[in-house]
Amino acid sequence: MADNKLYEILGVSRNASESEIKRSYHKLAKEFHPDKNPAAGDKFKEISYAYEVLSDPKKRTIYDKYGLKGLQEGDGQGGGFPPDDLLGHFFGDIFGMGGGSRSRGPARGEDTIHPLKVSLEDMYVGKTAKLQLSKNVICGPCKGIGGKPGSVVSCKDCHGQGIKVSYQQIAAHMTRQFQTRCPTCHGQGEIINEKDRCPKCKGKKVLNETKILEVHIEKGMRENQKIYFRGEGDQQPDTQPGDVIIVLQQKPHEVFQRTGQDDLVMKHEITLTEALCGFEFVVKHLDGRDLLVKHAPGEVIKPGDLKGIQGEGMPQYKNPFEKGNLYIKFDVVFPENNFAPEEKLKEIESILPPRPAFVMPTGEDVEEVNLMDYTASERGRGREEAYASDDDEHMHAGPGVQCAHQ
Repeated sequence: MADNKLYEILGVSRNASESEIKRSYHKLAKEFHPDKNPAAGDKFKEISYAYEVLSDPKKRTIYDKYGLKGLQEGDGQGGGFPPDDLLGHFFGDIFGMGGGSRSRGPARGEDTIHPLKVSLEDMYVGKTAKLQLSKNVICGPCKGIGGKPGSVVSCKDCHGQGIKVSYQQIAAHMTRQFQTRCPTCHGQGEIINEKDRCPKCKGKKVLNETKILEVHIEKGMRENQKIYFRGEGDQQPDTQPGDVIIVLQQKPHEVFQRTGQDDLVMKHEITLTEALCGFEFVVKHLDGRDLLVKHAPGEVIKPGDLKGIQGEGMPQYKNPFEKGNLYIKFDVVFPENNFAPEEKLKEIESILPPRPAFVMPTGEDVEEVNLMDYTASERGRGREEAYASDDDEHMHAGPGVQCAHQ
């Protein structure tokens, strides 16, 4: 029978993807981290071990085939991992597998995520931005001890656990157990006398400092792309610092929109004369260059036409000499009513392609109607008037009057 214990610890299915496993691990680790939940130390170690195995493709393959025992003993083909490297003494006790006594090292702190707003120009030409970061660092004078050497002692009230267990009798022979943070040590599990505390950090072991990070925005980077600063997260004693993760957020641009992989799209209005007789205009590009766009007379541009300029899109990330395309979507602006006298209109008509011939139907009554400008309000008002007319008819009709159906 398949061993699913590690999947159950992370709360995922056996077919879970790497991203699902990672997401579940971060959620559980945050909930059961000893800093926030001192009583959940064993649970946190279970979660960490399960993630260590399932996030490693080789270890996960062995576990899926042979279970926890396979991880301890190997896969039968010399591909196993030493027990003291994988399981450790504590995990042997948890899973009933024995194992070595090698330490797993310090816990890892949480990552710090910072959004950074950048312009499309920054992503086109590249930029180095400076980000001011406030973070905790180990106190230098006391080296993270919090006081003089030997001044830190285990809290006697909670026996160094940081929590106190209390019992409440709720009925005969029935008691309820509940845990609270130790008020003596404030959940720290240790106490430093006031006179022995470090004068710099006041016994907190860490100091807050401001650091300037230089964020290199490379050409071709995209919205929501992440830039990692390894080990630059908050510091805590006996804890490996997490990472600082910068997430790029692109500001809206007045002219260009990025689409697809590395293409740019812009809109441009032209007159009917330009659409028929050609045009020239200049586009100010993201790097400051002026692009002259020309279109020959007689090559008609229709409303909504999309024309492309090869190689003037965004640079490719890590390959900036290759670029996408720039596309221009045209909107044709027609002239106002009565823009020219009738004689001029006839001259224009003589130049344009002939209109389709009109033939009046014979033998039928033809009723001439007038066109009016369409607006949503006019259309709605017409409906309302029609409904009101129907209501009036029903109101004036006497009882028993029904619609006739043919």
